[in-house]
Order: sequence, then structure tokens, then C-alpha cells
Amino acid sequence: MDYFITGGTGFIGRYLIERLLKREGTVHVLVREGSRGRFEEMRTGWGDDGERVLPVIGDLSQPNLGLDAEQLAGLKGKIDAFYHLAAIYDMEADEETIRIGNIEGTINAVDVANEIEAGCFNHVSSIAAAGLFKGTWREEFFDEAEDLDKHPYFRTKHESERIARERTTVPWRVYRPGIVVGDSETGQMDKIDGPYYFFKLIQRLRNVLPPWAPTIGIEGKQINVVPVDFVADAIDHISHEPDKDEMVFHLTDPNPLRAGQIINLFAASAHAPQMSMRLDPQMLEIVPPAVRGGLMMLPPVKRITDSVLEDLGIPREVLVYVNYPTKFDCTNTLEALEGTDIAVPPLASYADKLWDYWERNLDPDLFKDRSLGGAIGGKVVMITGASSGIGEAAAIKAASAGAKVLLVARSRDKLEEIQTLIAEEGGEAFIHTADLSDTDDIERMADEVLAEHGHVDILVNNAGRSIRRSVALSYDRFHDYERTMQLNYFGSLKLILKLLPRMRERKSGHIINVSSIGVQTNAPRFSAYVASKAALDAFSRCIGSEIIDDKCHITTIHMPLVRTAMIAPTKMYDAFPAISPDEAAEMITDAMIRKPKKVATRLGTFGELLYSLSPKASDAILNTGYKLFPDSKAAKGEEDGGTDKAPSTEAVAFAHLLRGVHW
Repeated sequence: MDYFITGGTGFIGRYLIERLLKREGTVHVLVREGSRGRFEEMRTGWGDDGERVLPVIGDLSQPNLGLDAEQLAGLKGKIDAFYHLAAIYDMEADEETIRIGNIEGTINAVDVANEIEAGCFNHVSSIAAAGLFKGTWREEFFDEAEDLDKHPYFRTKHESERIARERTTVPWRVYRPGIVVGDSETGQMDKIDGPYYFFKLIQRLRNVLPPWAPTIGIEGKQINVVPVDFVADAIDHISHEPDKDEMVFHLTDPNPLRAGQIINLFAASAHAPQMSMRLDPQMLEIVPPAVRGGLMMLPPVKRITDSVLEDLGIPREVLVYVNYPTKFDCTNTLEALEGTDIAVPPLASYADKLWDYWERNLDPDLFKDRSLGGAIGGKVVMITGASSGIGEAAAIKAASAGAKVLLVARSRDKLEEIQTLIAEEGGEAFIHTADLSDTDDIERMADEVLAEHGHVDILVNNAGRSIRRSVALSYDRFHDYERTMQLNYFGSLKLILKLLPRMRERKSGHIINVSSIGVQTNAPRFSAYVASKAALDAFSRCIGSEIIDDKCHITTIHMPLVRTAMIAPTKMYDAFPAISPDEAAEMITDAMIRKPKKVATRLGTFGELLYSLSPKASDAILNTGYKLFPDSKAAKGEEDGGTDKAPSTEAVAFAHLLRGVHW
């Protein structure tokens, strides 16, 4: 048998050609001139069998597929099966592009099949031809489709199927695949579509929460997902079966899963938290559709929704599938495949492969410039507390990436050492000394910076002071609260207020505040320190919505315990797990690249969640730490020297269990 295929260089088309090559005969593939190179690569991959795959240079959008009379004459009477797979499957494509690809393309393909007297016209339609039909859509249904105007893709797939049925003068068969995902054996996929749009959300949840953390989501309705290898196997087999002309075949899963079940399967594959509680969407149906639609179109609601969807890379049109109202009967398909081993495998058996392939090959972040140099090269980066520890490490990393680094601290001598080190490595750094607990000195320094450099692109508020002392020992130490607030909050606040106006004028700026895991976990004995950091966090959250239109970003980093000079006086920390200044600097430079709203460890995020859900349980856990880790002699005001008792084995184990928390 000889074959003709449109869309042969597409995803399903490539798989179908591989199946046809297992049979005898020649496969003619419609190829645009611009896709000739891609076609030849595919052909080479098929080895010797590729010699039986012949390109037919043409264009789907042109009458007769752009084939001239000589080409048509050469094919006439020789094609046993014509497969029309070429179509626009992209839900994000514009209406005119979809119309030309799906309607005009089908007209041109049918005309060629008629002209060359093909043995059978096999039209690959879609379950989208049903529109938003409410209930079970049977294979013999067509005119029963509902709500086709909800999206051009629905309407054009329905109309293209009508063309295949009514315009074709040769025998025809129609195949309606479900939502096609990657290969069930290899996970291979060629683009992000269908459930893949939710992978980025799953990935982000994995990055902020431990896999055992409970979450709440939507149960959703059934979504019919099928792997590409099943679709190709089914089309290949059914198209060669006798007595199937003028029939429709739903290439769908007879046992589809709900949206929530599918998301949980992929969450398990990603080692991300799963939705332990899934809400039934029917709860929303008590609200009249007109009211729901009106609420969703309110400008504030629409703007917020669009912003969230854009951030996650989820097209608004895809949301319709979460509560998709249609179920699909596949009786004809099951009968045609009876006696074969062709069947839709359970999604659970290959979800891991789909996730792995996406994360390795399709994750949009793979194609972004995620280098530090690409993010900050040539930009002015101010880092406070740059004379040691986290600030020093961050300054060296930023300078090595090509940033113009402004080193800010009180000690000029130490800053000069770092400046020299940066210069020796080919970087550029400038010293601007200031006492960051003195707002007048901050004003002077900021004016100096703006006069010399014109602006600051990235401000890293890293300088800080920590005090570890229980409230019982703080009744007469109000100054502890004053001095932590002065540096950690008012100092950073003053600097932001000086530099932010220029950022907003330039429609570009990024403020990174180094906060603490203590703000999330409410660690005992750190009431002064945590309160000062929480104040800056709250200020940043409040102004975030004011400056978003000016393309200014604010990132809060809830830093875990870092082994720096600041924690050195608390000797018990010597036995505690802590990250290095270099690792802390990586968190800062990663924030420069990604510009997230918040950076936190999983444990910190879980502590925040636990306190929101069960604050008393959180207090009970923290009270254990309060008792295990006593005040130091310095905190008690004991000036007679001596050393603090080494922490007990139980205390060290507890610290390792809650790694990174300040005790």
C-alpha cells in the first residue's frame, strides 16, 4: 500500500509514519519548502526505511495543497490511504491562523484526495469537535455539538470535520483523539499543551513545600488524556481494517481520571505536595452562571487572574478543561481494536516518564537566560553589610558576573580589602561607607551614590543585627528592641525610600531584603530580631502592589541559620547545622536572576503554614526548643567569664531535625 500524509512532520504524524513503515509501501509526505531540513533529519532517523518516505513539496494553505497538475497526475490512483493530520492545535493561536490551518487546510486536503482518487480519506479530528457538550458524546454524534463559539479551536475542528464528511467523494474515516500527551514508553513530547500547562505550578509547589505537606485543590471533572503512541497505533490499525468507512472513532480513555487526580499523579512524579483535600466544582454551580461570568469579568478579578495565570504560564483558555463537561463514548474504537494489544495505558503507569521528559526538555525555564551575568551584567548593585559574611560573598559573586558593585558598611579598611580582591579577579567595586543605624548618614551616603552612579538597579539590604535573649531577661532592656529596629528596619527603610524613586522613574529596579527564617517560625528568644525583620517584610508586602506597574520588584529572603560572625557569640551554634556564607550568597544571587517575591526553605514555609493552621501546635513544638536551648551567659549578663554548657544530645538532634531554625 502507498500512503499520503499531511502533518507528517508533526508530533502524531512522525509516530504514524513509523507505524506505516512497518508495512510495505511508500509514504508520501506533504512538506513545505521551509521544513525540508527538518524532514530530512526525520528521514535519516528512520535508517534504510527512510528511503520509502518521499517529500511532496507543497503548502497546506494553498489550493490543492500547492501541488501542480504534474504532481497530482503522478499520485493519481496510487494512494491507498490519505491521512490528514495537519492542523493548528495551539489554544493560544489567533483566530485567523486557526481558521486557515483547520478549515482552509482541510478543504485543500480533501480536494487533493478527491482529485487523486485516494482509497480512503482518514481525517484526524479532535474531541474538541464536540465543543462543550454536556453529557456523553457518542461517536455517531456531530450536529449535537454545543458551545462551539467558546473558542475558535472548537469551532474550526468541528467545521473541518464537517468538510471531511460532506466534501469528500472518496471513502472517509474520522478519528477524534483525546488530549494527546507524550509517549507512554519514553515520555517524549514536542510542546507544552494540555496538562503540561500545570507542570510549572507543581514544580513551584515542590520548591517551597515538602512532599508530605497537605494542600487543598479542585477535584475537577474528567479529562481525557491519551499518549501519542496509542493514538498512532490506533489510527494505523483501524485505517487498515475493512468495512470501517464513514465511521467515527474516539481515540479516548474509557476510564478517564478527574483533573484533581491527574494533577496529583504528576505531583507524585515530581515529589511535590499532593492535594489531600479536593473541592468538588459542583459547589460553585449554586451560583448562577451569569453571576459567575460577571464576577470573572470584573476588571480587578480579571487582572488578578490574568497576572497569576501569566506568572504560571497557563493560558486562560486551558481552564475550561478543569471543569470540562463532556464524557466520550469509544464503542467503535474498542470494537475495532478488539483482539489486539492496543489500549490506553493507565496514566499512573507513565506519569513519571512524562514529568521527567518535561523537566529535562520542555520546562520553559530551560530556555531562559538563567545566568547571573545575563541578569546583572553591567548593572549597579548595592550590597549593605558587604564587609564580611553573606554580604562579602554576595559582592564577590555579583562582581564576578559583571555587575558594578557598591560596597556599603562602616569599616573602610575591610571594604578596601574586598574591593582589591574583586579588582584582582577583573571585577568592579566602589566603596561607600555609612553607619546604617544612623538615618542621617544613610541620607548622605545615598545622595553620594546617586550623584556618582546615577541610580541603583539592585539593592540588597543585607546588613543586620541579631539579639538572642528571652523576654524574661528583656524587661529592662528596651534598648535591645530599639537598636535592632533601628538597623534592621529603619536603616533598610531609609535606604529604600532614597533609592526607590529613581527606580520607579526608570521603570526598573529590584530590592532584595535579607530577612530570617525566624519570621516564619516565630523562634523563641528572638523577639527583638524577628520583630525588626517582620516589620521590613510587612512594609515590602504593602508597597509591592503600589510599584508593580513600574516594573520594580521586591524579594524577601527568609534566610536560615548561617555560620557567620553574627552567630559566633552563641557557642552552642557550633554544634548546629548551618549553611555557609557562600550558600547564603547563592540564595541572594539566585533571587537576582529569578526576582521571586519570596525565597524560603521548605522547613520555613512549612513552619509558616503550621502556624496559620494550628498556632497552638506550633507553640508546643517551639516550647520544646525553648526548654532545650537556654539563654547564654552573655544574655544573662554574667560577666565572670566561663563557657556555656554544651548542648545535650537531645538538643543537637532537635536542631538537626529542624535544620536552619534559630534557637
